[in-house]
Amino acid sequence: MTGTRRGAPTARQIRAGDRRALARAISAVENGAPEADALLKELYPTTGRVRVVGFTGPLGVGKSSLINALVAHLRGRDRRVAVVAVDPSSPFSGGSVLGDRIRFDRPASDEGVFFRSMASRGAAGGVAAATRDAARLLDAAGFEEILVETVGSGQVDIAIRDIASTSVVVLVPHLGDEVQTLKAGLFEIADVFAVNKSDLPGADSARRDLVELAALGGGRDGWRTPVVLTSTLGPTGIPELWDAIVAHEAFLDRSGGRPAAERRRLAKEIVGRVRDRVDAELTDGLESDPALRRLLDRVASRDVDPRTAAEQLLRARRRSR
Repeated sequence: MTGTRRGAPTARQIRAGDRRALARAISAVENGAPEADALLKELYPTTGRVRVVGFTGPLGVGKSSLINALVAHLRGRDRRVAVVAVDPSSPFSGGSVLGDRIRFDRPASDEGVFFRSMASRGAAGGVAAATRDAARLLDAAGFEEILVETVGSGQVDIAIRDIASTSVVVLVPHLGDEVQTLKAGLFEIADVFAVNKSDLPGADSARRDLVELAALGGGRDGWRTPVVLTSTLGPTGIPELWDAIVAHEAFLDRSGGRPAAERRRLAKEIVGRVRDRVDAELTDGLESDPALRRLLDRVASRDVDPRTAAEQLLRARRRSR
C-alpha cells in the first residue's frame, strides 16, 4: 500500500497475520484515519471467506461468558478465532463505557485468538459502523471464525443482521413478559436461540416457550430457529450451540440464501455509508455555509418548518449535481 504515513499498517502485514499491525489497522478504522480507507480497498477482494456470527440479547444474559466458552471450544478444534465486542460508548468522549477489554480469559500466548473491544459510538442497535471493516481486516488476517458481541442495552440489537451471516439471540430463564415484548424483534433476527444460565430454575420452561413461539412463526425462508440450552458452569451445551450455528450456515449454502443475504447486507452498507457522508457534509455546512446558516436561522425563528428546510436542501443538492 502506498501513500500512507510512516508506520501505518500495510496489506502485506495484515495478510501475514501481524497482530500489532492488525490492532493498529482496527484503530485506524475506528478513528476514520485516511490510511484505513486505502488499506480496506486493497484488502477487500480477498475478504468474504469466513462466517461472521453475531451474538445479541439483553444485558446480563451472559453473552461474554458464553462467547468465551465458545472460543475455548473452537480452539479445541484448532480453529483460529477473532472476537469483536461492541461496547456502549460515552455520548461525550465516544469511548467505551464498559471498557471491559479483559473479560475474555484466553492466555496471551494463544496466537489463535484475537480479541478487540470497540465503542458503539452511538450506532443504532449498538453495532459500531466500524465493525464491518474490523471483521474484514480479521478475515484478511486469516482468522477462520469471527464472533461479534453487541451491546444489548435492554433490547436485542437488530442491526447485527447487517453484519453477521448467523445471529444468535441469547436469553435467560424467567424473562417472561420481556420475551413477549421482544418477540417481533427476536424473530426478525434470531437464527439460533441460546437459553443461557440453564442451570437456573425455569430453563426447560423457557426453552418450551421459545420452541412454541418459533413454531408459530413458521420459520424464516424455510429455517426453523433451534433453541439450545447453555450454561458456562461446567460448561454445558456449548458444542450443541456451535453445531446449531454450523447447521444454519450449511442451510444458507444448501438453500442458496447466502448470496441474497450478502447482497442485502452490502446494499444496506452502501446506503448507510452514503447517508453518513451526506449527514457529515450537511452538519458541517450548517456551521460553515452562509446559505445553510441563513436557512437554519429561518427554521429557528419559525419562519420555515424543518420538513420544508429539508426539502430545500435536497433540491439544492440535486441541482448542484
